[in-house]
Amino acid sequence: MRSVVLAMLSALMCCLFSACTSYEINPSKNSGFENLLNSVVKIDVWEVSQKDGGSQTNRSIGSGVIMSEDGMILTNAHVANCYATQIVVTLANLERIRAKFVGWDHWTDLAVIKLDFDDIKKRNIKLNYAKFGDSNKLTTGEVVYAVGTPHGYARTATRGIISNTNRFFDGTILNSGYETGTFNTWIQTDAAINPGNSGGPLVLQNGDVVGINTRVHAQSNNLGFAVPSDVAKSVMKKIIENGVVERAYIGITPAPLQDMESFFDIDTNRGVLVQNVDALSPSDVAGIIAGDIILKINGKKIDGRFPEQIPSIMNMIANIKIDTEVEIELLRDGKILTKKLKTEKLESRVGREYALEKWGVGMRNITKSFAREAKIETDSRLIVVGVRSGFPFDNANIDRGDIIISINRKKIVNEQQLRQAYEDYCKNPKKILLEIMRDGSLSFVIITPTEK
Repeated sequence: MRSVVLAMLSALMCCLFSACTSYEINPSKNSGFENLLNSVVKIDVWEVSQKDGGSQTNRSIGSGVIMSEDGMILTNAHVANCYATQIVVTLANLERIRAKFVGWDHWTDLAVIKLDFDDIKKRNIKLNYAKFGDSNKLTTGEVVYAVGTPHGYARTATRGIISNTNRFFDGTILNSGYETGTFNTWIQTDAAINPGNSGGPLVLQNGDVVGINTRVHAQSNNLGFAVPSDVAKSVMKKIIENGVVERAYIGITPAPLQDMESFFDIDTNRGVLVQNVDALSPSDVAGIIAGDIILKINGKKIDGRFPEQIPSIMNMIANIKIDTEVEIELLRDGKILTKKLKTEKLESRVGREYALEKWGVGMRNITKSFAREAKIETDSRLIVVGVRSGFPFDNANIDRGDIIISINRKKIVNEQQLRQAYEDYCKNPKKILLEIMRDGSLSFVIITPTEK
């Protein structure tokens, strides 16, 4: 009996010892993790935006990680984007270096900035840079660390586990209106992610970057989400090469077929439901309608039973060459139909905003997507989104939603033409005749210079 008890105690001690040693390797003893810590940076961003017809500059902080020897930094699009006027990076050694904006992809909430390498060489600063791990190999329960600058506290690491490797949701970036989540699923973790952590890496114990920390679930303390490294690696490469990530668009919103197969009389794991078709989009012109079930795209079978499968379908469409013909096989009312359409370049519904100070007006570029949605039937891509009280546009009773059509009877359709007219006005302020469209009707107003 005694020998049995001793054997059981010995086995128990072995299990405990094994659990303790396998649960966590002290990352501070790991050269890879130390290198990662030296690669994580604090990012201070000064960003210009328009508000009520005027410009304002806001300062924010975020995190990033150096991913190349020439100082390319990966971060979030809501940390650094095309509105940034100044970017200052604080390295692990507390040196501050200016950086420039390279490009962003709001669809995945990722951006790339580049350190001033001439300054780095001049000051003889040694850079550490991290490497990507394989997010496809992650498993639920695996130990990870979120590293970044929460609330401005640089080089902070919090420990947690992978809670889910394939979480799906889409939405917008910080209420900006810019779409995100359409082309990727998310890594869910319970490692603490706080304001300022955005753009920092989610890493393994050896320092490999398996995600970019992006968001948390509101009203929770342990629901954080990161963009998987397999997505981040591809997006970063395309931004560095082209400044943007171009994707094809056909104008559908897909939805999972889960639990609806019997209603549509279709086999399980076959097809994806068309939830919505954008007006005047390629799919709309081709005759695809909401309720259709797409079975094949260019002969490739589609399986969209679950929400987590939607991003891969959207990526399949996005990776088709722009301005090429696509064949869609679909099921409608029990009949198989074939539709052909031509892809377009994907655009956000949110256009770039800017302010023309002396006129006291905030403008937004109208994208093709927004024009279709709002049923705007004019070539002009210039809509008023803010007016400053007491300035020329306000005095002329210009309002939000008005579209600028012409200035002094000269047609104006884009930002470049509008800025040229504004610069001419600034050099020689005088009355101008402005043609606007409001609620589909055209009218003329006089813009009169003020003393402001």
